[in-house]
Amino acid sequence: MLYTIIMILICIASIFVILAVLAQNPKSGMAANFGVSNQVMGVRQTSDFLEKFTWTMAIAIVALSLLATLAMDRSRVAESNAEISRDANALLEKTVEAPVAIPQAELPGEAPAQTPAE
Repeated sequence: MLYTIIMILICIASIFVILAVLAQNPKSGMAANFGVSNQVMGVRQTSDFLEKFTWTMAIAIVALSLLATLAMDRSRVAESNAEISRDANALLEKTVEAPVAIPQAELPGEAPAQTPAE
């Protein structure tokens, strides 16, 4: 349950980072659509706020990611690792047991090789 909440918070913070990055250049991008904020706070204060907000959200994403790692259910992680190991071993055995024959390319204009007649 905690893991799900943390993942939702990470998604929300990621969306905020995307929006903040898109709005950072006051002459173009999304900031041109929000001209009112530039008039109220001024361009410099908007840039400072967006930069601080972007850094805050980036740090929040890193912290939430570390917290999500700690909040994972250990039994599910062990079960998932066992499945991955089983699949890897099965794939390894399959590639070792059945060598793949590489077909030879035919050159243009040549007749295919004939087997000798008996």
